[in-house]
Amino acid sequence: MRFNARLFIAFILFLCFYSGSSLVAAAPNFPALTGRVVDNAQLLTPKAKQDLEIQLDKYEQTTTNQVVVLTLPTLNGYDIEEYGYQLGRRWQIGQKGKNNGVILIVAPKERKVRIEVGYGLEPVITDLLANQIIQTVILPSFKKGEYQKGIVDGTQSILDVLGGKTITKAKTQTSSKYGWLEWLFFLLIIIFFIRNPSLAFLIFAGSGNRFGGRGGGGGFRGGGGSFGGGGSSGSW
Repeated sequence: MRFNARLFIAFILFLCFYSGSSLVAAAPNFPALTGRVVDNAQLLTPKAKQDLEIQLDKYEQTTTNQVVVLTLPTLNGYDIEEYGYQLGRRWQIGQKGKNNGVILIVAPKERKVRIEVGYGLEPVITDLLANQIIQTVILPSFKKGEYQKGIVDGTQSILDVLGGKTITKAKTQTSSKYGWLEWLFFLLIIIFFIRNPSLAFLIFAGSGNRFGGRGGGGGFRGGGGSFGGGGSSGSW
């Protein structure tokens, strides 16, 4: 059979075009990095989101580590491990040279969660520890539909591990055998404020000035950190 050069070239061009089209179609559509908490799946209340933003902002100011939370309506068929790896490199969370970034990714439609860890923090948040956070802190809440609790507790556990603390299971109930003492103390405070209304006004007016911190998110961006696929994933 005689070799047909034109047919061969046409076949190669077709393969190149088809492969290129497939790659373009498969490329993930990354959301904009609008803050330290990007809640596109709307799993958090406005207050919970703001509290997380402030917490992560203060944490970065203290340690230079950047921790970001992302919730997605869907992964659009993308594998969460590959998505997290590429997202980390796109957003460049963490400081350049330190690569000290962490991203908590939640995709409720696919029931997937991932902790993506930057190069520089992989010795601190190992794959094993990331998996432990997911299995013992995040997933128990997610399985009950308590997404906000799972995200908040999971984020706190990430910060705890970065600070050298051990992981503790999320509390499912806030009961105490000394609960009646707490109620008595609370009642005494109310009685005190009723009898001293002017003092109560001064206390609360002052606390409003002390705790009116700025919200995070304004002008936030990654610091040039790099990711290599470290971390762990889970599903529920």
